[in-house]
Amino acid sequence: MAFQNLSSRLQETMRKLRGKGRLSEKDVDQALREIRLALLEADVNYKVVRDFIGQVKERATGHEVLSSLTPGQQVIRIVNDELTKLMGGTQAKLTLSSRPPSVLMMVGLQGAGKTTTAGKLARMLKGQGHRPLLVACDIYRPAAIKQLQVLGEQLEIPVFSMGEQNPVDIAKAALSHAQKFNNDVVLIDTAGRLHVDEELMEELVQIKAAVNPSEILLVVDAMTGQDAVNVAESFNTRLELGGIILTKLDGDARGGAALSVKAVTGKPIKYIGVSEKMDGLEPFYPDRMASRILGMGDILTLIEKAASAVDQEKAEKMAAKLKEAEFTLEDFLDQIGQMKEMGPIDQLIGMIPGLSSAKHLKGLEVDDSHLKKIEAIINSMTPEERRKPEIIGGSRRKRIAQGSGTKVQDVNRLLKQFSQTRQMLKQFSGASKGRRRKGMFSLFQ
Repeated sequence: MAFQNLSSRLQETMRKLRGKGRLSEKDVDQALREIRLALLEADVNYKVVRDFIGQVKERATGHEVLSSLTPGQQVIRIVNDELTKLMGGTQAKLTLSSRPPSVLMMVGLQGAGKTTTAGKLARMLKGQGHRPLLVACDIYRPAAIKQLQVLGEQLEIPVFSMGEQNPVDIAKAALSHAQKFNNDVVLIDTAGRLHVDEELMEELVQIKAAVNPSEILLVVDAMTGQDAVNVAESFNTRLELGGIILTKLDGDARGGAALSVKAVTGKPIKYIGVSEKMDGLEPFYPDRMASRILGMGDILTLIEKAASAVDQEKAEKMAAKLKEAEFTLEDFLDQIGQMKEMGPIDQLIGMIPGLSSAKHLKGLEVDDSHLKKIEAIINSMTPEERRKPEIIGGSRRKRIAQGSGTKVQDVNRLLKQFSQTRQMLKQFSGASKGRRRKGMFSLFQ
């Protein structure tokens, strides 16, 4: 995940500050040196780093901070505030026209994930009640039009295409089509190049003039680091961007682009790509990201993910089953599915305050392979075996292991853990009922 190294370095520096009862200017200077090195190693623009350190030092070395009862906590709060400010301060929302259709131009270099991101954004807008139309204006990259059409079918979102005709004419015709068929948001997937060149820019300028977009969104690969900021500057100079979408933030990106781009270009990051799945696009919240970087968690995003992933009706039924200790392997499989909808486990752990920096989790490789193994084992059972795991004897365990591509020991382990869990639920349920009965009888004593 992006920011992992930066986050570890900053959290260690903050831990040292937190452990001191009193702080001197020398302590603050030492901490700031460590923060400066961590930011530079994360590929943050050196001018941005210089200004950031200057702002923190000015606020952190004041008499009010150093003489306070919790100076370490005060400095951490200042670093958190300045990180938030560095990334834009508040969430920058999408600009849509008051008179539909709103036109969104997706621009960027080839390979940044522009077409996929257009599909993800269209899916998000559809979920908000809009009627998006995807427009195939990349006539140069082989299979770009087909890729957009496949995404459209997958998401049940219409795609407008005129083959390899002039992109400006395609954009104009798409706008007329949207007005005719009542599409209120038009997302134009434009062509990219391997680098910024005059031919590419001129075509984009002409499309902009033809359709007068509500917003021009630059899609940038976070893996390119500092180059992403240079690309953003080039596009902004010619097109006047409305905002930036950073993709592949779930990869090995050092995070420098996210921390530099707003300060250098003045344009906010509006969305971030956090997975390859079509639901892997999230609004960017500077305050939440700063909190995650410093190991303070991100409970709000975690709650939002849970709310969107959990089926309320299923949750109520599950609560009733747990109360009566009637939990089955089918229920367990359903719970795994809902948890996976929330995203990769390592990302979820990073959102829980304290867990991302907990010593017992340091160096722990957290992935979804264990859940996949459990799913495979349960899926290899018959419906009756899932409901009554006690009937699964030796021959059945062998069959389940072969069917799931696992070992008999894996099946045994799952069944044992499930049996222990169910037994524990029965004990809780019995204790709860006992308390209720005792409470009733006590009324007559």
